[in-house]
Amino acid sequence: MTSVQRMALQYVLLFGATGVSLPYAGLWFRAQGLTGTEIGTLLAVPMLARLMTGPLIAVWADGFATRRAPIALLGLVAALGYGAAGLVDGYWAWLVCWFIGASAAAGIIPLTDVLSLRLARHGAFAFSVPRGFGSAAFVVANVVMGALLVRASVDLVIVWVVAAAVLIAGVAAFILPPEPVDDEAPRLGIERFRGMGRLVLDPAFMTAIFAIGAVQAAHAFYYGFSAILWKAQGLAENVTGLLWAFSVVVEIGFMWWIEPWRRRNGVGPLVILRIGAGAAALRWTAMAFAPPLWLLWPLQALHALSFAATYLAGVEIVERLSPPGSQTAAQTLSSVLSAGILIGLATALAGPLYDAFGAGGYLAMTGLALIGGLASLWGRLSLPTTGGAGRTG
Repeated sequence: MTSVQRMALQYVLLFGATGVSLPYAGLWFRAQGLTGTEIGTLLAVPMLARLMTGPLIAVWADGFATRRAPIALLGLVAALGYGAAGLVDGYWAWLVCWFIGASAAAGIIPLTDVLSLRLARHGAFAFSVPRGFGSAAFVVANVVMGALLVRASVDLVIVWVVAAAVLIAGVAAFILPPEPVDDEAPRLGIERFRGMGRLVLDPAFMTAIFAIGAVQAAHAFYYGFSAILWKAQGLAENVTGLLWAFSVVVEIGFMWWIEPWRRRNGVGPLVILRIGAGAAALRWTAMAFAPPLWLLWPLQALHALSFAATYLAGVEIVERLSPPGSQTAAQTLSSVLSAGILIGLATALAGPLYDAFGAGGYLAMTGLALIGGLASLWGRLSLPTTGGAGRTG
């Protein structure tokens, strides 16, 4: 297998799991009798904890000889955490187990992105190609699980994510290329922490990842409560799966065709980030009014901009602003902010918003997307043409 095929397989498993956990975890916890506030808090805790777990995982991962080893170990931890969540009972027990599984699973994403970016440079393939296969798996997972849940127990959600985590660990250990950790990366843990600290003190880097994170975090209400809201509107679970799947089909089209076109024509990632912020604001404003099914389809198509454009622009922005030897730390800090702190706060807020306002809670997400767009307009934010130290001016 070529490097791009190996990375595509890993992304297929990774986002095949996410394609079930994101839209259907809330349904599973709802079936256990939890309220919207309890669900929002439970899902938010591992995200908020990424302020600590993210940097710790990044520093820990850079201490290995190869980049695939920590991915394999995190896959096993994720399987154990999610599996235990399906066996225990009670809010606090679920909180602990879900925290372990979700923290490990979230840690895999930036480590996989860093490995894929490095292999893409060596193998002359576009990062968006293997990542697009992950999105395709997300689609299949949405549709398959939605169809299954019409007749099967919602416990199938837990079985699916545990099996996927085990496969992620196996592929990482035996199939992913044994790419070494950067020679330029400091080997001592304390030096790696200092390198991360220098990134935190860089205003251009922190402004950029805040802008990226705010737009991504604006998806929190959708991730946690869209399936519940649509079911309350009378839409069956298989329709929910199709709606999620459609959004990701359009996302794949962006990754495989629009993104390569964008790079060939020199459209900068900051421009793409601003377009993504605008699309997110439009999408969530419309969703706040509980639109009918026919209107949900074009709104779901905006996922190509609100998520895919923002994600790919963010990966490139972070890579350009990170100095040599700090790619893992930089991508992890970005993930900590976007997939951790900001989306964790937004998810914690989403529960009470759902309980109080129903679909109207989407309007708070509109505000968050607009904040991200405004942050990306900061006059001192500029990008080097290639990877290197962040700069302002």
